[in-house]
Amino acid sequence: MNYKLTIAWLYPDLMSTYGDRGNIYCLTRRCQWRGIGVSVLPITLENNKQDLKKTDLIFMGGAQDRQQRVAADDFIQNKGPILKEMIKKNIPALFVCAAYQAAGHYYKPYQGDPIPGASIFDLHTEHPGDQKQRLISNCAAKIINPTGLKGITIVGFENHGGRTYLGPKMKPLAEVLAGGGNNGDDGFEGGICRNAIGSYYHGPFLPKNWLVADWLIGRALEKKYGKEIKLSLLPDSEEKQAHQAILEKII
Repeated sequence: MNYKLTIAWLYPDLMSTYGDRGNIYCLTRRCQWRGIGVSVLPITLENNKQDLKKTDLIFMGGAQDRQQRVAADDFIQNKGPILKEMIKKNIPALFVCAAYQAAGHYYKPYQGDPIPGASIFDLHTEHPGDQKQRLISNCAAKIINPTGLKGITIVGFENHGGRTYLGPKMKPLAEVLAGGGNNGDDGFEGGICRNAIGSYYHGPFLPKNWLVADWLIGRALEKKYGKEIKLSLLPDSEEKQAHQAILEKII
């Protein structure tokens, strides 16, 4: 059977900081190497929100404040409700940094009123004030959820001032080994709800953590075709060497 996937890339012209477009490259290449047909559908401000329903896997990256504000209204009012329903139906997704924050209930700046989020994830983010340092570092963590990835290490680069706190409907993605993680206090990095992952790790995330990319691809195929699908193995020798080299520099 010839499998095919369509990946939604949300706001590629606005939300793609710190090499986050590399996550799309990683997903597409790992599909192509296996003979899985793959296409990428850019979802911009101009796209009809119904275009999202044509896709099997979702990615949204980080952005600086100005670009994030430009995308915010469209994301919250138009695209967000559709995404929320898709994730409830187990469509896999990856939200990185600013996208991770925007997918929560709200972001509270240290001055001014809270900024509403899309409430896709049960979490909120607060800025602790200009006297607190940003969480900026190369970082590493050990996955605790989902069970299919439990125990593997992930590496990346974080740069965020907000502190994110998970609600009861959100499980932490990983336990921090080095770096600040969600808030610098509770020892957790990222979160997961059903098949949707949120993370602060830039760099980009998936090429450094290829097993997470394969997990997302696998979940997308199983959801689309309604059966368990075992991905063919790839050599991954270079990926393993790069990951280990990074890890050894961090911890």
